[in-house]
Amino acid sequence: MPDLAEEVAGLAEGARITEDEAWLLQLRRELMGYSKIRTGGDCTTYARTGAAPVLAQTVDLSGNLDTHITVLRTPRSLVLSFAGLLGYLGLNRAGLAVGLNLVLGGAWRPGVPPYLAIRHLLDHAGSVGEALKLLADLPLASSRSLTLCDRERAVYVEHLDGELRVGQGPDPVHTNHFLHPDFAPADELNVFARNSSLRRLRAATEGLARIAPAAPAEDHFALLARPPVCVPDRGDIRAERTVAAVVLFPDEGELHLRPGDPSQNATRTFTL
Repeated sequence: MPDLAEEVAGLAEGARITEDEAWLLQLRRELMGYSKIRTGGDCTTYARTGAAPVLAQTVDLSGNLDTHITVLRTPRSLVLSFAGLLGYLGLNRAGLAVGLNLVLGGAWRPGVPPYLAIRHLLDHAGSVGEALKLLADLPLASSRSLTLCDRERAVYVEHLDGELRVGQGPDPVHTNHFLHPDFAPADELNVFARNSSLRRLRAATEGLARIAPAAPAEDHFALLARPPVCVPDRGDIRAERTVAAVVLFPDEGELHLRPGDPSQNATRTFTL
């Protein structure tokens, strides 16, 4: 992805840091690696296709990163990210939305960090089908689940050890354990985090079923702001908590954001 490598070089120049430091911002999660001893958060994501496609999710991270949230407007997309990171989640002008979840498994290795892979998809894919073709050619560095949504199709794509598995349906929901039966035996999530992941998966699935197909963003935020989907602040900077919630309407080119705890903060709207 030479275009994004050039952008990382531009980031370094503009921020007056070294290129190595700029790359550290893109690779932070991969360099941290993963431990089987984990806490209870790490994102709940769902999508709905049809006449009013929507992708919505919480962003659960450690490190008090809600103070570093940024929204990038590129020529093709709106990207929710964090200071210095060139990709995370978002939507593009072609009507494609991309979300993500951390899943733990396999060997993490040198390759494309999934955050930059998502930016690459938003820059170059016009549909779920095109995004899947691009993903198949990317040597991803670490395990992840991406949720892709356009007017015709909504899927989750799980990555493990260089292989992809796709699950689809009208309303896919994903949390932090592998859902595809081919990958489930390789899941490294510990039992406590898995129980949280299962609770959030069930709550999001049941909650989405009660939301009308053409519901406004505030109806989705009502679900994203409720426990167990919303992970509270336990006062430990090392523990994941919900640092943002987003509702994306790819047909409308709208990104609705509640930074920080979504139960306590107002909605901000960004448009292409």
